[in-house]
Amino acid sequence: MKYLAMALSALIVLAGSVLYLSGGPSSHEAVSAPTEKTRPITPEIAQQAAVQIFLVRHAEKTADKNDPALTAAGTARAETLAVMLKDADITHIHSSDYTRTRDTAAPLAKRLGLTVELYDPRDLPAMAERLKSQSGRHLVVGHSNTTPQLTEQLGGDGGTPIVEATEYNRLYYVVIGADGRVDTALLRFGEGGRPSR
Repeated sequence: MKYLAMALSALIVLAGSVLYLSGGPSSHEAVSAPTEKTRPITPEIAQQAAVQIFLVRHAEKTADKNDPALTAAGTARAETLAVMLKDADITHIHSSDYTRTRDTAAPLAKRLGLTVELYDPRDLPAMAERLKSQSGRHLVVGHSNTTPQLTEQLGGDGGTPIVEATEYNRLYYVVIGADGRVDTALLRFGEGGRPSR
């Protein structure tokens, strides 16, 4: 808990840019200042949250068709994620049951001594309910076609679709307050910066 403010600051610095998104899936535009529908997730808001969830797509994968592993770049990205979240007081790590997602989650799980909990990416409503009912701080590793959707199932903003072939650098941060308010921040991390269009 005492490291949360430092961890959030480190995330913002390491990401290079933070996009503050609305509490619902209606807007995908970055904003430079809070509005009625959006506000920065400050350490104070985070500390008062009932549930905090970080969501990422798995890191870069090989071209293998059958359950591909991570490439060298993917392994490096998974390590970067572990360094970024090591002081964020993560209490639960969740992954779909694929090599690329488990291997993305593994470095942080090893650092924290946590067991990776598997979930079914085909049943996102059930996963969203599970996360909402389980207090603490979570990391969820998913896929390009599940991570934005799970963010939306949680009441956050999934933004534009992930570019399947090249975009591995999104880190969603969803904060669910005790009053039920949901705030979403979207960070970029690791190599690659913003996706090319």
